[in-house]
Amino acid sequence: MNANAFWHFLTLGLWVERSRHIGVILLSVMILFLLSSVLFLSASLRFSLQESLKSQPDFVVSAMRGGVPSPTPIAWIDEIIELYGVSEVSPRVYGRYFFAPKEKSFLIIGVDFMEEQSHKALKKLINTTELKTFLNGQNMIVGEGVKAYLNAHFYPKSYQFLTPKGDFEKVSIFQTLPSQANLIANDMMIMPLPLAQKILGYSENEITDITLNVPNPDEWNMLSDKLLALHYDLNILTQKEVAKSYQNLYNYKGGIFLILFLVTLSTFSMILYQRYNMLYSTQRREIGLLRALGWSINDLLKLKMMETLIIVIFSYIIGVSLAYFYVFIANAPWLKEIFLGGENLKNSLTFVPVFDFTLLSSLFLLYAVPFIASVIVPVWRVAVTDPKEAML
Repeated sequence: MNANAFWHFLTLGLWVERSRHIGVILLSVMILFLLSSVLFLSASLRFSLQESLKSQPDFVVSAMRGGVPSPTPIAWIDEIIELYGVSEVSPRVYGRYFFAPKEKSFLIIGVDFMEEQSHKALKKLINTTELKTFLNGQNMIVGEGVKAYLNAHFYPKSYQFLTPKGDFEKVSIFQTLPSQANLIANDMMIMPLPLAQKILGYSENEITDITLNVPNPDEWNMLSDKLLALHYDLNILTQKEVAKSYQNLYNYKGGIFLILFLVTLSTFSMILYQRYNMLYSTQRREIGLLRALGWSINDLLKLKMMETLIIVIFSYIIGVSLAYFYVFIANAPWLKEIFLGGENLKNSLTFVPVFDFTLLSSLFLLYAVPFIASVIVPVWRVAVTDPKEAML
């Protein structure tokens, strides 16, 4: 077969059947766009979560009463410090403070800024924090969602908290957390430990939990046993468990979209197969005529393979490119609410571009192979018949 004739028929076939090809491309782009958007969003969230967890403690210990969280005695800190392998032990107070008029809430985090771990963790979020200035008065560091919400309700510089005792505590907004921390800190208020105790109703000897680090990962299991030996009513949460719970959540939501994609792709492939299995008489005569002119079965299959491969690659590039723009440029409107859950405060999280080339390659194969097969098989069935019969 002459190479010029092959490329002539290839371009001619693409042009003559352009309306059908455009319809197939549009449907393919829509399917690939939706799944690629989910994959990009899920990968970006996992990356941001892993980066955020790097500043979190290895262990979080809290008291339990009858399976229900209860205030943790601050005296437990002295007992935990004595354990071998433990470092950077810090008390922490946290809880929800509800903004009644709009049924929104803020997550108050009270930490001891004089502790090395608390100070170091905060420094990873904000490099310009002046600790002396911050502790000189009642100040707090807030997430971007909190800042925007308070501005909208005429609290641009400070907020009056009502304590359980009926007293008001005026707290000034010292600084706003960077947008990179919005995944976990969008609705967060960080303030000194004594101030958080007042606002949330804890006494001076009560805290929510105790954070600690264990530099040697091989000692984590042994340390868990030691902590449980101190008090039977302890609840121990490790950084790995927190990371695993978030990853399972995002994988679960991404898996739902993957299942829907497989169902849609299977339906799409069946439609294509039936569409090409019932070839128009003109297409059957075209195949029969080419066979009569000396084209081999391999030549015909190569022609249809190239034609289909062009459509597949073109659709894939457009679908993935649109998904990249939608997630990383347009910030994934509507779709991000599905992954981030019901928003307490509006989140302006910016997604970090993350590419998993293995996953994208698998997506291409998962899309291309059924597509090509659904086109080639019906063409092959016509090509192997007698040319006279095909032209009838």
